[in-house]
Amino acid sequence: MNHPTRLRTDHLSEAFGITNTLPRFSWTPPNGTLRQTAYQLTTSNGWDTGRVDGGTHGFVPYAGPDLGSRDRFDWKVRTWNVASDGTEVLSAWSEPMAVELGLLHPGDWTAQWIGPDEPAVQDPGERPGHALSKTFTLDKAPETARANATAHGIYELFINGVRVGDQQLTPGSTSYHSTLQVQTCNIAALLRPGANTVRAVLTDGWYRGTFGYTRDADMYGTQTAFLAQLELESGGERTVIGTDDSWHVSATEIVSADLMAGQRVDLRRRHQGAGRAVLRNGGGATLTGPVAPPTRIVEELSPVAIRRLANGNQIVDLGQNINGWIRLSRLGAPGETVTLVYGEALGSDGDVTQEHLRPHDFRSPGQFLGAGQVDSVVASGAPGEVFEPRHTTHGFQYIAVQGLDADLEPADIVGCMVQTDLERLGTFNCSDGRLNKLHDIVEWSFRGNACEVPTDCPQREKAGWTGDWQLFVPTAAYLFDVAGFTAKWLRDVRTDQWDNGVVANISPSPGPEVTSADFMAFTNGSSGWGDAVVMVPWEIHLATGDTGILEQNWEAMERWLGFIRSTAEGNRHPARAAAHATPAPHEQYLWDTGFHFGEWMEPDGPAPDLFASRSADNGIVATAYYRHSSAIMARIAAVLGKEDKARELGELSDNVRRAWQQEYLRADGTVADGTVGAGAASGSSQANCVRALAFDLVPDSGRSAVVTQLVTLVRGAGTHLGTGFLATPYLLPVLADNGQLDLAYELLMQDSEPSWLVMVDRGATTMWEAWDGIGADGTARQSLNHYSKGAVVSFLHRYMAGLRQAPGSAAYERIIIEPRPGAGITSAATSHRGPQGLIAVSWAIGDGGITLVATVPSGTTAEVRLAGQPNTAVGPGTHTLTAPAGGNDHQSQLARSAS
Repeated sequence: MNHPTRLRTDHLSEAFGITNTLPRFSWTPPNGTLRQTAYQLTTSNGWDTGRVDGGTHGFVPYAGPDLGSRDRFDWKVRTWNVASDGTEVLSAWSEPMAVELGLLHPGDWTAQWIGPDEPAVQDPGERPGHALSKTFTLDKAPETARANATAHGIYELFINGVRVGDQQLTPGSTSYHSTLQVQTCNIAALLRPGANTVRAVLTDGWYRGTFGYTRDADMYGTQTAFLAQLELESGGERTVIGTDDSWHVSATEIVSADLMAGQRVDLRRRHQGAGRAVLRNGGGATLTGPVAPPTRIVEELSPVAIRRLANGNQIVDLGQNINGWIRLSRLGAPGETVTLVYGEALGSDGDVTQEHLRPHDFRSPGQFLGAGQVDSVVASGAPGEVFEPRHTTHGFQYIAVQGLDADLEPADIVGCMVQTDLERLGTFNCSDGRLNKLHDIVEWSFRGNACEVPTDCPQREKAGWTGDWQLFVPTAAYLFDVAGFTAKWLRDVRTDQWDNGVVANISPSPGPEVTSADFMAFTNGSSGWGDAVVMVPWEIHLATGDTGILEQNWEAMERWLGFIRSTAEGNRHPARAAAHATPAPHEQYLWDTGFHFGEWMEPDGPAPDLFASRSADNGIVATAYYRHSSAIMARIAAVLGKEDKARELGELSDNVRRAWQQEYLRADGTVADGTVGAGAASGSSQANCVRALAFDLVPDSGRSAVVTQLVTLVRGAGTHLGTGFLATPYLLPVLADNGQLDLAYELLMQDSEPSWLVMVDRGATTMWEAWDGIGADGTARQSLNHYSKGAVVSFLHRYMAGLRQAPGSAAYERIIIEPRPGAGITSAATSHRGPQGLIAVSWAIGDGGITLVATVPSGTTAEVRLAGQPNTAVGPGTHTLTAPAGGNDHQSQLARSAS
């Protein structure tokens, strides 16, 4: 293909309704060339860069005529490239990419916020949907027509009875106090001469529905509202039809809709009653266009089994745990209620169980809240009726269909997988079927949690926990294009940040005064969670080369680090103060006060206790993150050209490192347990050893002592991992990078608890929150769809298959290809479509040794390392290399992508 491909505008493949007037353009250079030497970019509104020398092909800023509301243009690019014979060749022009701006200014809106008049608002989870509609007449169909719409709640828009677009859960999940997305849709094909009706269906959604573990409601407001502006153009004339108090409100078939509780529908109630809409308070300052791909139904699953129990329930098994809902085309008799209970597991009676998904009721200690995830439908008997509850989502593999006399056939029910429509970038397979299944499980788990924001689980909480995403984002960025998805979420992280620099645990968030402030607000500001504001932008930069995401988040990073620094310098843990009244000089760099989750959920460790963690000394963990975030920020400052700040942060990071060593390393170089006053013989943990090595906390001369300590701890646990939430992603890379590749493979292949393969062997289709999510007795525990432990598959990409980015590189301009086989694996393959193009690595072991095939894209250099052979530098093209069997030489690299 002799032209640039994969054009993107600000990480978007569909730039429709954007509100950034200085968009940036990116493309992938043509295949079959060595490197780009120049480009020319033109736009249909008159901008032409001319020839611009250099290899830049990412994030070229728009510099054409000033852009205004509703502006539309196409852009295309061609490149000059070095061919394989060394000559410079000019490519063909790329296919054009369309860009259209939405409404940029509050003054562009003549529409008014409207909603239903609700004299009495029902309890959260029990609130009905409302329809808001208007009929208007057109002399002729317009030449162009756009609908700009958003809501306080979830809305669906219909023109003449036809649903507008394929986006789901609009306007999406954001921190509504600061950001509210507007969807802009082309509706020209739906309009006709004569009477036309626009209708919106409005429900609570994230705005005022129940949400999260604590089931808080009315977090952003107590009234739903809708805003729409239809703009129809013909012959240079524009007709605007906007929401106002002339619109009608009517009841809908939706008896209640709630993201956590579920959706109840009575199809006999359609369009019952009518009245006038009322005006709502609301402005336009928070309105914005898309920065991430939309949420859609990306896959539909047919049941693998349907069976009826003795109690009459029909149990539908999709064979896969997903996020979304079902579409049911066989309903009950008119007036009969069919109820659908969604779950991830079956109980001993064969019915769907939700017991493991019930959250604690913190307002009533010892009690539990309901799991929700229950839909129901009452049929009217009209031909062709279908039930599809698009105003809620569930995490489920199984559905208990209750109250339906007719036997379901597979064609009667479909599972709808709902997620942000992310482009796949990475693949993996190997000769071991269980590892392939593990990889599949991890992908499904992430996809089930990639709905609008990176959530922790799609059933019990649906919350954008910062800690989960900072752990998994390197893995996600290899497998999918999550740059825009992450940029959208980080915008909420920034706006949710507290005045004192604390990064909220969950984003989007309405703020500490709303989110269970009485008993949960104190948990914000934890190490490993708040550090996401530093670690996540850095990982996206490494994956894409985007410096803009670093610039956007730099102030928030500084505020977070300022909170850490002031806390460390101004506070001492009471136990440390009791041990010696006068602080040692290094203690100003110890972050040992405040709430920290700590390692969280270590196997055989103490049960999580939020209130105990409030006063516990987690300094060994928190100070490690203080060091790690300050070190990353020093590198970010260097990338952004902030040289003085880079030096300052480098010195701070070094000081924190030395303080950590002084406080938490024993005289023999091993890691202590972090408890003030503990003796020299006190134990440590796998997690603290892993962190010490992964975050470069120990001196080079002392690494071997910590490695030996870690190996001893692993062997002492029966060759089982003992890491919890924070350290597990680093465990196998740390072992492999420190001379313990065989042990890393032993842990990977371990098939007794705790281990990853236990999940595979017990039939998991997504990653579990607990290592024993399904016990040996078949009992379900906690969430069965938590992706964080799935970060282990990066080991499969980077170590087993052997593809990783070189230290100091971004956007995969320099890569290292180094297969490191083990555990009897005889072949492996991985690929990643990076900014330069497709990188592919495959290897197989035969009688004569190992044969490696590597595809390197334009503009990329690769260092190939095969055991027993000198390192080989290769450029773009497909290369086949061989090496004899045996040997396992390796140059140590830091785990993950911290460099």
